[in-house]
Amino acid sequence: MAHGDITHIDIPVADTAKAQEFYAGLFGWQIQEYPGYEGYPMWQAPNGISGGGLAPRSEDFTQPRSYVEVDSIDETLAKVTEQGGRVVMERQPISETSWWAIFEDPDGNVVGLYEGTTDTSG
Repeated sequence: MAHGDITHIDIPVADTAKAQEFYAGLFGWQIQEYPGYEGYPMWQAPNGISGGGLAPRSEDFTQPRSYVEVDSIDETLAKVTEQGGRVVMERQPISETSWWAIFEDPDGNVVGLYEGTTDTSG
């Protein structure tokens, strides 16, 4: 994926097993957990491109969140604040080769950022 592409969509769920059954039956998504990401099943759409995760619902995570791939999270977060947005979560590691962060745009929309490569081949 290239800079600016939406790479991942997290859907907050309270009951992971129920959500897996629902989305697999509704859309035909392939859903599985990968080693190192237990408790966070990832879904893949039939097109083989679109995907994301079924993430635990929490008080501050109640709506689906899209993640945009960027070349540099740090540079992007600097631009977010320059352009009137707010950093919600600074750059955090996913793996040794990938990172994520969260920001809020001037309208209050929460968007995730992704940088790197995450190996889920297990």
